[in-house]
Amino acid sequence: MNIRTPRRALALAILAAFSLSAFAAEKISRAEDREEVAVTIYNDSLALIKEVRRIPFERGANSIALRDVSAKMRPETASLRALGGGSLRLIEQNFDFDLLTPQKLLEKYVGRSVTVIRTNPATGAETREPAEVLATNGGVVLKYADRIESGVPGRIAYGSIPPNLRDRPTLVVQLESAAGGRQAAELSYLSGGLSWRADYVAELAGDESKLDLAGWVTLTNQSGASYENARLQLVAGDVNRVRDEMRTQQFAAKAVAAAPAAEMAREQLFEYHLYSLNRPTTILDNQTKQVALLSAAAVPVRKEYRLAGQDWYYRGAQSDLGRQHKVAVFVEFDNKGGELGQPLPKGIVRVYKKDSRGNALFIGEDRIDHTAKNEVVRLKLGDAFDLKAARKQTSFRKVADRVYESAYSIELANAKDIAVTVKVVEPVPGDWEMVAESQKHTKGDAHSAVWLVNVPAAGKATLEYAVRMRW
Repeated sequence: MNIRTPRRALALAILAAFSLSAFAAEKISRAEDREEVAVTIYNDSLALIKEVRRIPFERGANSIALRDVSAKMRPETASLRALGGGSLRLIEQNFDFDLLTPQKLLEKYVGRSVTVIRTNPATGAETREPAEVLATNGGVVLKYADRIESGVPGRIAYGSIPPNLRDRPTLVVQLESAAGGRQAAELSYLSGGLSWRADYVAELAGDESKLDLAGWVTLTNQSGASYENARLQLVAGDVNRVRDEMRTQQFAAKAVAAAPAAEMAREQLFEYHLYSLNRPTTILDNQTKQVALLSAAAVPVRKEYRLAGQDWYYRGAQSDLGRQHKVAVFVEFDNKGGELGQPLPKGIVRVYKKDSRGNALFIGEDRIDHTAKNEVVRLKLGDAFDLKAARKQTSFRKVADRVYESAYSIELANAKDIAVTVKVVEPVPGDWEMVAESQKHTKGDAHSAVWLVNVPAAGKATLEYAVRMRW
């Protein structure tokens, strides 16, 4: 007989009794205790959660279990402070995210006693027998008074739930309160699992000269908690430091009150833009929600056909540059005036156009970055079906040391029944100059030559040019 066994069992029993007693002494604060909730969501799956809860404190030592917090809380950022002149001194806090499941409960009982309940299949009579859980690795090993068995021959009954095993994520705070009674306290923390993005829907007019634009904010909550009647704010911009996020929220709380009435009020904040919903909203766990961001009608738009080259074309003699180059189709508009002229958060713009029967059909999409006021929004929608280009190098020679000349011919074919203009953009490397060309170019930037080539309906047009490069 091992003389240490009774002592060990006694020590475990005392420890369990102490833990259970401490757990029973906890005061539990649930979602129902929330008086205010504010959620600020950033672009990169990060959110700042602020809650005001009314909690009954005892004067002196308190153990408060704050339930219904985010399962993806960053506990090092959690802060609980009294409002209305109260004083709380934090001693310790623990974030319990080990959630209650049958397997977890069994694992927590390793080294502890459980009751195994068997049912006689013939009579239905139940028998109960105590056993110690020895291991749960790949199965269950139970030690009875006279034997050791693996597997569970019936049901297992547990005396209680261990204090560090919760049915939902819980922040347990040990603190001292200067006064007793129910007090308002603010809990704030950063959390993952909450994200947002901007989605835009544009409908192109029949003559393709204008479009109607609607912007939506798409929220996704996978944080493991729900936030009812929350004040919602969204930060657009690439935030780099956590303290900037915290400072941003604290400053914003004062400024939003003066925002004009709109679905999403907007203001500039530091180097970011803050969007605030003008009404409370509920963000449920495992939910995607859409909120209107903006709308603009009859926005002037420009359509562009573009053929873009590659700089490696110019670095040597090329035997074949291809005869079936695609011509890309872009549309662009200015983010200014009318119902636009406001910062656009990054997102995807999906463009539709109605056919002859009035059915709106999807014609392409593109992603935009954060776009400031007065900037150009440029969208690539695809490649033109009826436009093709053939490119060939007609000559390449070395003129002097590190000086070369190269000549090209680009043939554009248009199968449409209307004439089009194709923008040809050639990225020329090094220090270059145009020595010959069939029509005048402009410089797009220091390393690109640009031509606007008119191609007749059901016809062809050829651009020829020669360039001298030094590198």
